[in-house]
Amino acid sequence: MTSNNKTALVVRGGWDGHQPVEATELFIPYLKDNGYDVRVEESPKIYADTEYMAGVDLIVQCMTMSTIEKDEFEGLRAAVENGTGLAGWHGGIADSYRNNSDYLHLIGGQFACHPGKHADERTGEQSDNYVPYTVDMLPAAAEHPITQGIADFDLVTEQYWVLSDDYIDVLATTTQKVREWDPWNREVTSPAIWTRQWGNGKIFVCTPGHRIEVLQDKNVRTIIERGLLWASR
Repeated sequence: MTSNNKTALVVRGGWDGHQPVEATELFIPYLKDNGYDVRVEESPKIYADTEYMAGVDLIVQCMTMSTIEKDEFEGLRAAVENGTGLAGWHGGIADSYRNNSDYLHLIGGQFACHPGKHADERTGEQSDNYVPYTVDMLPAAAEHPITQGIADFDLVTEQYWVLSDDYIDVLATTTQKVREWDPWNREVTSPAIWTRQWGNGKIFVCTPGHRIEVLQDKNVRTIIERGLLWASR
């Protein structure tokens, strides 16, 4: 008997500091509750299986750094162009496969850095890069199904400085302040939440999401849950 459910593919792995298993397990029950059959893969090898990929409605990728082979990337891109949604958060989508410029082109925004605390305050832990910042919702976010009803909100976590292009549709931004020890001399605004149309497919990216506690923030979790459903075929 075949299922009439939609199909979600979770691809996870890469740097363990982003808790790829725990982070994706946070959202898998939500996908199942919304009628998805969920398959989990621990590498991007599955992307090269064009027959399988043709039937995938949503890819949730949580793969920080790591590498992707040419046939794997081409399979991913072809699936998105044909209508498969691609969604993710933080380094799992915006800091994946640095070796592949075509992947960076597909996503439209790439992690550059997360300016941290003053050198005197650093202890060698991940928290060296946790700073207080605001996610500023743009006017476009007021009526968008991903962000409707969500006001500006504050976080204390990694603040992503993102290199991006003009083909992304930005729903929220975050602004890096200038501190006395920083080498830049004016504030820099980066996209924090964006979408992108690619062929027949939709892409959703949320840069907050460094660890479980950030993903459990009510605003972040709501935005990601809505973003997954929005991106899906």
